[in-house]
Amino acid sequence: MEKINRLIQKDLSELLREKSKDEFFSCMITVTRVDVTSDLSYARVYVSIFELKYKKEDILQVLKEKKDLIRMWLAQRERHQLRIIPDIAFFIDDTLDYAQRIEELLKK
Repeated sequence: MEKINRLIQKDLSELLREKSKDEFFSCMITVTRVDVTSDLSYARVYVSIFELKYKKEDILQVLKEKKDLIRMWLAQRERHQLRIIPDIAFFIDDTLDYAQRIEELLKK
């Protein structure tokens, strides 16, 4: 499962980087973690979004709206390695924000 998680994470990262300018307002989207269910039917994709012009929630909404298109792009890349391409759900990974908040609290 870890190998599949890493494979999907790597390919999704490349896809989002390549398509960022045209599809996602030229923002930087980093796939931080992928958790695929054991039957490969569902993947939780955690992303960090770095953008100053738009809210993270707005970009996350665009990702959610285009998840079928992203799944199709992923299927084109993975067709020789995976028989089943999981349904994708995107979530914001806020661990960096959380760590920064803890650090600020510790400084006080």
